[in-house]
Amino acid sequence: MPVISMFYGIVVALYYEDTGRHNKPHIHVRYQGKKASISLEDGSVLAGKFPAKQLRLVQAWIDIHKDELMADWELAASGEEPFRIDPLR
Repeated sequence: MPVISMFYGIVVALYYEDTGRHNKPHIHVRYQGKKASISLEDGSVLAGKFPAKQLRLVQAWIDIHKDELMADWELAASGEEPFRIDPLR
């Protein structure tokens, strides 16, 4: 599971070839023991639970980096190493 970014205690990762369960582009986020899968299309929570404040930060980060995230999704979905993406500042 490559970590592609970290900011404000939030760890963002993509799994290799992770297209089966949700079948839509998504990231995995962790924060203080909470975990969730977040859609790249609309920022919705696909699975898990995540604190509201941190979810809003992740959603803002997705909006800023949507093109980079979609490129990384394609790489990871085909088993290739995704690139790191700048954190939210």
